[in-house]
Amino acid sequence: MLKSKKAEVIEQLSNSFAETTAVVICDYKGLTVSELEELRKAARAKDASVQVVKNTLAAIALEKAGMTGVELKDTNIFIWSNEVINAPKVAADFAKNNEKLVVKAGYLDKEAANAAQIDAYAKLPGREELLGMLAATWMAPLTNFVYGLDALRQKNEAEA
Repeated sequence: MLKSKKAEVIEQLSNSFAETTAVVICDYKGLTVSELEELRKAARAKDASVQVVKNTLAAIALEKAGMTGVELKDTNIFIWSNEVINAPKVAADFAKNNEKLVVKAGYLDKEAANAAQIDAYAKLPGREELLGMLAATWMAPLTNFVYGLDALRQKNEAEA
């Protein structure tokens, strides 16, 4: 790769990493091209990005983005997203069905994180799920009130 192309890749990655809240670093050794495409498709569905990058270029880009503390070894694929839960969810969901993808480490809110922390974030409910839970909580008193009124109506009809 030409030096100018390397600089361009580093700049693009450092800008992307600086704007994200979650970066997950995984080992992808043994994945086929079609499996990588499935991973990319799953990431796109959750507004996340996936890219295979040389470790030296990724290390420079991460450092420029203010992320340090994780050592890059072997083959790595990077998954990142603006929502702190999306990238860990993509990695964990894909790793459940494919044992060749192994979550190694990452960054959550610009802080270094190990695989256990990333797995814990992956288990958290997403934004849409949380909004649904909130709406159900807000609707519970009104729903119970309506059931109470209906029960009172039925009682009054039975007595009449």
